[in-house]
Amino acid sequence: MIDRHLPAPRVRWRGDLSVAKIAQLAGVSQPTVSKVLNGRAGVGESTRRRVEDLLREHGYRRPAGMPATAGLEVLFSGMLSYIAVAVMGGIEDVAAARDLTVGFTDIKRRAAAGQSWIEPLLLRRPVGVVAAFAGFTAEHLELLDGNGIPVVTLDPIGDLYPTPSVGSNNWSGALAATRHLLGLGHQRIGVITGPVKDLAARARLDGFRAGLDAADVPFDEQLRRSGVLTFEDGRDLGLELLRRADPPTAVVCGNDLQALGVYEAARIAGLRIPGDLSVVGFDDIEHCNWAGPPLTTVHQPFAEMGAAAARLVLDLAAGERPGQSRIELSTALVVRGSTAPPPTS
Repeated sequence: MIDRHLPAPRVRWRGDLSVAKIAQLAGVSQPTVSKVLNGRAGVGESTRRRVEDLLREHGYRRPAGMPATAGLEVLFSGMLSYIAVAVMGGIEDVAAARDLTVGFTDIKRRAAAGQSWIEPLLLRRPVGVVAAFAGFTAEHLELLDGNGIPVVTLDPIGDLYPTPSVGSNNWSGALAATRHLLGLGHQRIGVITGPVKDLAARARLDGFRAGLDAADVPFDEQLRRSGVLTFEDGRDLGLELLRRADPPTAVVCGNDLQALGVYEAARIAGLRIPGDLSVVGFDDIEHCNWAGPPLTTVHQPFAEMGAAAARLVLDLAAGERPGQSRIELSTALVVRGSTAPPPTS
């Protein structure tokens, strides 16, 4: 639980002139001087040298422990390693091109160990923060904003508007998956979603329903299940669907882990994939190719999402206003061996 009244850690500088006077002498704004003081990006090299010369001349020194080179901070919350590596790769490509370092914090792991993460992050004073699929709250945003640290969220689970965010087009991805199954001849299609509070899960369910509506196929609420995005929930909720008197011939899942759980449900129920049941996942993690048969799924461009988030947060750090508060990248259906026409009666 974050204490809303936690004092925001700030670097204490010493000098014989105020920051305002330094800015006046350098012919720049006070925020520009602040960026130079804190080693942040968004200042031209000649301007930075001019300000640094004045700061040194008037007694300003970087406190011990203050990092000489600022970087980006990435927040995760129990993310799958494959997805985290892809996101980090995209962010690092952008950061490296601007001579910035990249650090990361796993919020879930620190919380499990009873450790705080927000205070150490504030003390590190990163150029910006990318909150990747994290349990990020408005209180966290308030603390970071109060310290002048811009934030971009990556597919936030809740509404953090107007904080800029980057994600994929979840609605279109689910629509493509549903159309694929309908095109194979399926009419009874089950759906297992993520938590109902999750914005991405809602968008995927809406895309699924839109696909049915466009094909004049009624949405059967009895074939819908919601759970967490785990193998275990996919297995358990899949068994609920498959043990019905009128089970679905295909299932669209909230992510690939749920889909692999449905594979296990089909095995327990004595059904063959795709002969008796077609399955579609979402994400396209590397495990999809290792399943038997390989899983048809919706590909999310995680590396590109990370890169887009990094560029956006660095633009914010440079004082630029984003043209849009939400960037959505395209998804793509990857057809493999887990989908086929429904079994004939």
